[in-house]
Amino acid sequence: MIEIFKVIFSNFKFLALSVIIFSSMMVLLLLVSEFIFLEPYFVTHIPSGSELGFILIIILSALSALVIPMNLFRITNLKNSKQKMSGSIFGSIVGSAAGACSCGPIGFAVISTFGSVGATATAFLTNYEIPIRVVAIAILAITYFTTIKSLKTECKVHF
Repeated sequence: MIEIFKVIFSNFKFLALSVIIFSSMMVLLLLVSEFIFLEPYFVTHIPSGSELGFILIIILSALSALVIPMNLFRITNLKNSKQKMSGSIFGSIVGSAAGACSCGPIGFAVISTFGSVGATATAFLTNYEIPIRVVAIAILAITYFTTIKSLKTECKVHF
């Protein structure tokens, strides 16, 4: 498994993509989840009892930063099997999007725009934020292991 990382992340494009995905996704999710505040000045705050949500955001960002560049590497090396590639890309997208479910200040805009349906959706996402993130991490973990397996067998990456 370490050899796969060496092959993929020795290329500067994939390493830079991984760093960009991790940092941008983590900052965006921390902003939306109200762990980072930009006004009146830059402040970070982890309220008591929300440590699990903070840790899940870091795990989600790290897994996305691993899975997406690995799948792009797989796409560039495996051009014949489109069906198998679409499953792993779909898993990456669903896992990353499902982890961004925290509403925070965005919830008020949704409520005012969509009325009672928006309020119901906001309440659902707020109440089930942790389980949805855990499911997203599970999806990304499954995608990670299937991508590793695929890189070992289908891409014929020799170590």
